[in-house]
Amino acid sequence: MLLKLLRPYMAVVIAIAFSVSMPTQLSAQSSDIPAWLQKHVGIGNGQIAPVVLERARELYHRKYSQGAVRNPCYLAMDATRPSLSGGKPGRRFYVICEKQKTFRAISSGYGNGRKLRKANFSNGRQCAKNFSNAEGSKLTMGGSYVTAESRTSFKGYHRQSGQRVPFYRTFLLFNGEGDTNNARERAIGGHRAVFLKWQCRFKKPSSPHADEEGYVPYGKLVDYTAGRSNGCTTWSQSNSEEILALTEGQPTTLFIYPEAKDINPIAKAVKSGKSLARSGLYWNAACLEAIGAPKFWPKRSLQPIINKWRRSLPKQTPWVLPICQ
Repeated sequence: MLLKLLRPYMAVVIAIAFSVSMPTQLSAQSSDIPAWLQKHVGIGNGQIAPVVLERARELYHRKYSQGAVRNPCYLAMDATRPSLSGGKPGRRFYVICEKQKTFRAISSGYGNGRKLRKANFSNGRQCAKNFSNAEGSKLTMGGSYVTAESRTSFKGYHRQSGQRVPFYRTFLLFNGEGDTNNARERAIGGHRAVFLKWQCRFKKPSSPHADEEGYVPYGKLVDYTAGRSNGCTTWSQSNSEEILALTEGQPTTLFIYPEAKDINPIAKAVKSGKSLARSGLYWNAACLEAIGAPKFWPKRSLQPIINKWRRSLPKQTPWVLPICQ
């Protein structure tokens, strides 16, 4: 009986406590975000976290006012979310078109990093722990980007419908600013989450891609949708086609969370046992539990380690593909 009498008051207390512990959620609701978009704001599957949306919108409107972009849509990514959710690719990349009032949450890969003797900055298959803007780190770098031109390159031949056909992959380049300003140097961009694993070579002198002896590489397509990448943003085939069509000749903005300025405060809060929500900080709860605490590797400290490791690698004889049987 007492529980029934107290239940309405308990609900009020819980609601107040939740509002106090989620300042980023409240800030999103109190901004100029339109009502149709607000229903997509949150930390649930298929939603966009408030801080991610706010920074993505700020970047887009700033670049739009500067005349740098005229695309009616903009992009965002939450790299703190897991790669899988309920056995399906986790939706952590967002395509937002406010004029059309459309919001799409899709899957995307993140940087797998490296495990070197002097430094282990590798990421697991489910959650990203390490981030960096060092060239050769193979890590994701959060921050501000603007999409640039796309380049399509030949990767080799593969079997399709019983025939050997060429495979081409289109790469959408990103231009960054601030911590991401070396995106070009790092060859950071977006593309379909698939690569051609070479197996052998066969003679096809009529191919425009044949070498001096008339051979072309042949292999098997490997799809790694929602998996890890070399630091690039990767999408499924259908989503890749949509994004490439959206940005072709129409640059737009891409904001990737977390930035360097987010990671260190979160790591400190975790180590001190403080509540992220009460501190006004955000990280996906499931991934935070999995990784313990995130880490940002500044270029100034990680780049020398990578460069030294590269110089230590023994020279190898160029590998020659065997002839296909």
